[in-house]
Amino acid sequence: MVISKAKTVEQYLASLPAERRAVVAAVRETILANLDAGFTEGMGYGMIGYHVPHSLYPAGYHCDPKQPLPYAGLAAQKNHFAVYLFGLYCDPDEARQFERDWKAAGKKLDMGKCCVRFKRLDDVPLDVLAAAIRRWPLQRFVGVYEAALGARRQPAASRPAKVANKAAAKPAKARSAKAAKATKAAKVPAKKSAGKARAAVRRAR
Repeated sequence: MVISKAKTVEQYLASLPAERRAVVAAVRETILANLDAGFTEGMGYGMIGYHVPHSLYPAGYHCDPKQPLPYAGLAAQKNHFAVYLFGLYCDPDEARQFERDWKAAGKKLDMGKCCVRFKRLDDVPLDVLAAAIRRWPLQRFVGVYEAALGARRQPAASRPAKVANKAAAKPAKARSAKAAKATKAAKVPAKKSAGKARAAVRRAR
């Protein structure tokens, strides 16, 4: 992954060869034209980024609260270009919708959890990208992000209870085995006593 040291978007674009700069500029224009007003553009993680600023979301990104909450990214990598749409990672239904729309446009989709890779501008249905950006106004994105974050943290919080239940079940199992053993042991003398009684009856006859 290529990580640029550019401090501004203008510096980043200027650092690219003209042909690659034209591709990034076209995709960037599509993003900016459809981006909700609350998001801001800037450099982040070595690429052009679109974020929820701390002024609107003070908590920041949970992986690094000093960083604003990332919404999208755009980069020219060594062998491809990439658009990162973090809303797709937070919402599987939205990811499936995006995939359907992209393929319906007759384009091949090369996508990870939120990273869309492409080689040429012709590989990108810009209207599909524009629609995906419009579907994520800032308030919706923050709400879905927080819901997804809460869902990820919940299983970890419930683990101690599961461990405690397992620990509680173990002594109970041991007690059951012990009780069964005691019952079995009690049956042995009972059988011997019954045998002696029958022998005594025979002798008495």
